Amino acid sequence: MSDTLTIQVADGSFNCYVARPANVASAPVIVVLQEIFGVNAGIRSIADDYAAKGYIAVAPDLFWRAEPGLNMSEDNPGDWARGFALYSAYNFDGGVGDIAAVVAAARTLPGASGKVGVTGYCLGGLMTYLTAARAEADAFVAYYGGGTENYAAEALNVDKPLLYHLAEEDEYINKAAQETIHAAFNSNPHIELHNYPACNHAFARPGGNHYDTAAASLANARTDAFFKQNLS
Repeated sequence: MSDTLTIQVADGSFNCYVARPANVASAPVIVVLQEIFGVNAGIRSIADDYAAKGYIAVAPDLFWRAEPGLNMSEDNPGDWARGFALYSAYNFDGGVGDIAAVVAAARTLPGASGKVGVTGYCLGGLMTYLTAARAEADAFVAYYGGGTENYAAEALNVDKPLLYHLAEEDEYINKAAQETIHAAFNSNPHIELHNYPACNHAFARPGGNHYDTAAASLANARTDAFFKQNLS
């Protein structure tokens, strides 16, 4: 079952896709953060999968200030250009504020247990990490957050469990960037970092060109165990 949640912030409001589990009286919430393509079919399918696992899943529209309701496809070259333009203009600081507002609302949703996790992919992976460093939730899982190395120093501020999935052949997070991430994360016991050899960026995107079944299954199994441990 799916519906829409509207979040009010100081400069406007935005919508979130909400997927709910069937026949569950109380459930933790997982906030699912989009890639550069908006809350598209792939992100909605991930939210639906979480609902099937017994969670309430909430996927906010991160690009609402520029193009609300964006629903693009990674199969369309024009959508890549449009997505990268939106990413380049995106206000990461404002985005963390939006996500914090979603987390606060998620704690009080009907049927919510009060526990909230955050996960995201690509742009959403970076925003998951920044939210872990700057705001509040109970657990965080980031998939290959492009640009994480630029904020590596903020790893010291992460004080809740964070699981980070990093592709070793990521075309957007080069080897030097990966070394920076490792060096920053290794000193924080709240952060668990896993590498995925021979994998490209977006190796866990359902139906994507670089989808790696074995690596995605391993990463998702780790994510499931992590959320079960930290949100139950």
